[in-house]
Formats: sequence, C-alpha cells, structure tokens
Amino acid sequence: MKFSIITLFPNIIETYLSESIIKKAIETKKITVEILDLRAFTTLPHGQVDDYQFGGGKGMVLMCEPVVNAINSVKTQDSFVVLTSPQGKTWDQAQARTFSQTKKHLIIICGHYEGFDSRILNYVDCEISIGDYVLTGGELASLIMLDSIARVVDGVIKAESHLNESFENNLLDYDVYTKPVEFDGHVVPDVLLSGHHQNIDHFRETSKIKNTLQKRPDLIDTTTMSPVQLDILKKLKGE
Repeated sequence: MKFSIITLFPNIIETYLSESIIKKAIETKKITVEILDLRAFTTLPHGQVDDYQFGGGKGMVLMCEPVVNAINSVKTQDSFVVLTSPQGKTWDQAQARTFSQTKKHLIIICGHYEGFDSRILNYVDCEISIGDYVLTGGELASLIMLDSIARVVDGVIKAESHLNESFENNLLDYDVYTKPVEFDGHVVPDVLLSGHHQNIDHFRETSKIKNTLQKRPDLIDTTTMSPVQLDILKKLKGE
C-alpha cells in the first residue's frame, strides 16, 4: 500500500517514519510512504501557499492551486484523496481496517492555519477527523491514519497481535501482566500462572467484556457477541 502525505512540515513526518513498526514496514516494502512538501507546488514567490480570507477574518487560509498541484503530481486511478479536517468523519479502527483492505494509494492532505479554500473539497474523496478538537495542523492526524492503517496491512505485524486489540469486535483489550508476579501488594491473577489455556482464554474474554462495560459501555453490541460472551456479560451485570 502506498501513502502520499502532502504537508507544510515534512520533517515532522520524516521523524515518525524513522522509528518502530512503521520503519520496519517501509524497509520490508509492506508499505511505501512519500512526503510532498506543499511549498514545492506553489507558483508564487517565497514558497507562499496561503493568503488572507475573502470577507475578512483572522488567520491564513491554504490556497487551492498548490494543494491541487500536489494532488495531481501523484494521483492515479488507484488513488483515494483524504483531507484532514475537524469537520470530517471521525476516524476509528473499523475504517483503518477497511482502508488497509480496499485502498491501494492513499493521498493525505494535512490541513493547516485557519483552514483551507473550500474549493479544495472538489478534489477530495473524503474528510477525516481524529476527534472533536482542533489541532494546529493535520500532520498528527495524517500520522495517526498512517499508523493505524499500516499496522493492519497484511504482514506488517502478526495477525493475532492486532485481531484481539481494543476496538476489534466492539470490545476493548483484556488486561495483561508481566514480571514481577507481585508488585507493591498487587499480584498477577493466579489463572494466568496456571498454564490452563482454557481457563486463561475465559479470563481474557471476561476481562475484555469487563473493561468495555466499565470504560466504554457504548461499544457493547450484543448482536455481535457469541453465546459465551453473552453469558459472561449477563454475569458481569448480575443478571
């Protein structure tokens, strides 16, 4: 899968790409990432890509021409263009998985300043938000999209590592523990030390449902639960 990120601050993107799982995914050619410096696509002097908004108002607005030029420089029939924007659809794990399976080339435009010329939307397939708050720029949003998609691309990490993570199957992840067995009076549950795999699986399934019920009850969807999960849910709710 290929990612093209259009940004005013390429160094922010480059730094993130040089670490951890994303770096390995690039090195093993599971994904390809190219960074496009928006200032390279303006026809104005001094790399100008923004200007004052018509009608008055504070803040600078990204202009159409450099953004569209950047898009067109890499766009193909397989491209899907995303604009990071607080007005977009909220990003989630389900979208990350869908994008990883259906998109061959993702072009991400990092929004900035007080916004962008609304005519840019004519060249965009969708707007994506990472939450109900406003950031200085779209670089963080673009990296969140990149990371969440890349880690579920086939071969980037082991499938079993992400299939049981939070938000998969509408449940949060189960509690995990490591050494030491006891710390400051807090002890690892005996079942995890028992070696009894069936009991461990039941503990983890219970833990996932309990965590979801306590922390994100809005995620609970009984229509997608197995009979075992429904039984656990009823017991946790005292039914």
